[in-house]
Amino acid sequence: MSFKEFNFDGLVGPHHNYAGLSFGNIASTGNAQTPSNPQKAALQGLSKMRTLLSLGIPQGVLAPQQRPDVSALRNLGFIGTDADVIRSASQQCPAIFQSCMSASSMWTANAATVSPSPDCANGKVNFTAANLVNKYHRSLEPEFTRTLLQRVFPSRQHFHHHAVLPMSEHFGDEGAANHTRLCSNYGTAGVELFVYGKVAFDGSVPSPKKFPARQTLEASQAVARKHGLSPSKVVYAQQNPDVIDAGVFHNDVISVGNSNALFYHELAFAEPAQLKADLTAAYEGHHPLHLIEVKNKAVSVSDAIQSYLFNTQLITLENGSMALVAPTECQKTASVETYLKDLMQQNTPIQQVEFIDVKQSMANGGGPACLRLRVVLNDVEAAAVNQACLMSETKIAALEQCIKRYYRDRVEVADLADMTFIQECHEALDQLTQLLDLGSIYPFQQSF
Repeated sequence: MSFKEFNFDGLVGPHHNYAGLSFGNIASTGNAQTPSNPQKAALQGLSKMRTLLSLGIPQGVLAPQQRPDVSALRNLGFIGTDADVIRSASQQCPAIFQSCMSASSMWTANAATVSPSPDCANGKVNFTAANLVNKYHRSLEPEFTRTLLQRVFPSRQHFHHHAVLPMSEHFGDEGAANHTRLCSNYGTAGVELFVYGKVAFDGSVPSPKKFPARQTLEASQAVARKHGLSPSKVVYAQQNPDVIDAGVFHNDVISVGNSNALFYHELAFAEPAQLKADLTAAYEGHHPLHLIEVKNKAVSVSDAIQSYLFNTQLITLENGSMALVAPTECQKTASVETYLKDLMQQNTPIQQVEFIDVKQSMANGGGPACLRLRVVLNDVEAAAVNQACLMSETKIAALEQCIKRYYRDRVEVADLADMTFIQECHEALDQLTQLLDLGSIYPFQQSF
């Protein structure tokens, strides 16, 4: 049976804003409180999807979450009508209100960890929505994410949706941003690589000193157990604590993998030699494993962060070679531009680079890879997906029309508590649920 990797992108929401909520994410905090352009951000995301479709990569979309999260504010003691709650929270506790207005669900690399059916004991595609406990604004997402994934992947025969891990720092789980899969081809059992920042139950293991390590070994191990992965086909590796302190808040900012290639920075991992040995031992297949290491002397960690060289999408083209889908910032960072030109001359699977403009996302701390959740599906599983959430030129055009009609082209911090703006956001989300056949999934739709 034919297997393909689908990329499900998070659609940017109408409330897209820069609140600077993510400590450890330099771009996020550096652009705090600046005006945003939700319409442009969403259209840039759709343009990226169109590019991937043109390269032969099947695309899906995940709807944005409703914001503000009024139920979260009520749980913190704000009372009255929704308008009362929003007004009180925004005036009395603006930082908390902005957390409940976060645009972060657009980065679906954090939405969940996904293991394809060839890897799992139950023979199904397994999903575990990430708990995202390290940041309050992100910890509001998991239960809606799980519900959304169940609407997009509804068949119990083909898909298994696990409960979110305990909402505890000991089991901090950031989803696919710290997980990748290496395989000879998508339909054979692969090696699942889990990268963690700290060991929660062993304080003797070195951890970052400046910025938080968001993923724990214990969370990664729990997800692997829940998905029924063979221990011989799972590799755990610790992220280098020093690069976390340099601003590499997730592993997908310093490495990316696809099929039989892992593209990573020399300083990405705490024990790179051990990782290479473990991957080589676990990997099987006709196509050789390529470990493509970028030396620090060629591209510094700071240049990698500035350009998001590793937050690129590494994809397999129809001719069997691979391409990097990279942000245009890579062209503007001299060391990265030079490295990529040299890479195209090397004997690796990566033979092409496609540059895309996702500046609105980049300004909030997320590049191309942050915006997508990778899901390997065979033909039968793909047919069991909610077909309204799969992309075509017709679907992209319909979403573009909706965005141009309902999304603002400028949002400032003061707008976030404006009930007129919030009503506009609800109207946009209501239209999106109809286009994507999601039903009444949002709280405001269920309150009537």
